[in-house]
Amino acid sequence: MIITSLRSKIRVVFSLTLLLLVALFLYSVKYDRAIFEEHTIEQEKAITHYLYDYNLKYGKIDEAYLEAQNLSLITDKGMVVQIKRFFKDKEQGKLKRYAVDTYHLKRIMLIHNDRFQLILENKNKVKFPIKRAILFAIVFLLIVLLYWWILKSLKPLSTLKRQIQTFSEGNLDISCKSDKQDEIAEVANEFDHAVTMIRELIQSRQLFLRAIMHELKTPIAKGRLVSEMLPDEKSKARLHSIFERLNLLIDEFAKIEKITSKNFELHMHTYKMSDLIEASIDLLMVENPKRLITVNIEKDYSVNVDFELFTLVLKNLLDNGIKYSTDKHITVNIENNTLTISNTGEVLSEPLENYFKPFHTSKKGLGLGLYIVKSILDIHQKELQYSHNDGVNTFSIH
Repeated sequence: MIITSLRSKIRVVFSLTLLLLVALFLYSVKYDRAIFEEHTIEQEKAITHYLYDYNLKYGKIDEAYLEAQNLSLITDKGMVVQIKRFFKDKEQGKLKRYAVDTYHLKRIMLIHNDRFQLILENKNKVKFPIKRAILFAIVFLLIVLLYWWILKSLKPLSTLKRQIQTFSEGNLDISCKSDKQDEIAEVANEFDHAVTMIRELIQSRQLFLRAIMHELKTPIAKGRLVSEMLPDEKSKARLHSIFERLNLLIDEFAKIEKITSKNFELHMHTYKMSDLIEASIDLLMVENPKRLITVNIEKDYSVNVDFELFTLVLKNLLDNGIKYSTDKHITVNIENNTLTISNTGEVLSEPLENYFKPFHTSKKGLGLGLYIVKSILDIHQKELQYSHNDGVNTFSIH
């Protein structure tokens, strides 16, 4: 398993440190026991030799010496019989002249020779290293506190991550300033400054676009009033249609501004694709649309979309199809959960992705049509596909 998270790496480092510390402590305790065991064996051998020499010299056991060495003489007959049987079983029925073993958690010494027989209990125990244990406990606690301190220092990083996620979702009303002095605080403050600059830039752009659109609506409204005064009904209708078209374009620019700034709320509902096509044809505002558009509905289906935005997508695709077709006619097919818009024309000179860029070079428009289409389809998690066969361009939405 590959560890990529910074927190996970810190946990691994501190966990290994604590494990090594515990292992070092256990090894030190084990080493002390080994040293004590070695020292005890040498001491017991020396005691055996001393007791033999003392008995040889004085004909008795030096009990004061045994007490000084923290050894006690076992005299209980029942216990003596049990211990002898234990040692005999260990040596297959024979008693050795000298043997040491653990019996019922007691260290027992058996001295058996031609002068005397003794069974002694060695009461010396290895002492637990309290001072060392306290030292290890202090170091262990310091490491745990250091781990907690580092994780606490990384906590603002999680907050910053959430703020960045919120920012990526289009919410610019965030603040991640920090009054601390570490590197995370520096990053947070720089990001907060960047967000502030982006927010001010977007607000100024919105203000600029809204001011332009507001100023344009005034002469359009005046032009519509003047057109109403014309005596020629045909000229009046044409001018009225032109001003309606200009007003519709301004509304579309307003929608583009909302889409690009993500300053909108989707109203998702289920609609028949045929109804969406009909509404998008109405948005084209062309006379006798049937001479330009042929709609074939083999199998209608429903989609969950925002009505205004999705009809804007279809309207732009229809408009582009008419403008760039050689015969000024397009065919719309609805079947198998797929919408296709086809026209006769030359193959695209560039990959489709290039046309998704805003203000792409175009001889018949601003180069915003497919940019708007791509932006809205991304919001709806749908994809536009393109193919060219036998002189026919086909755009499809699945």
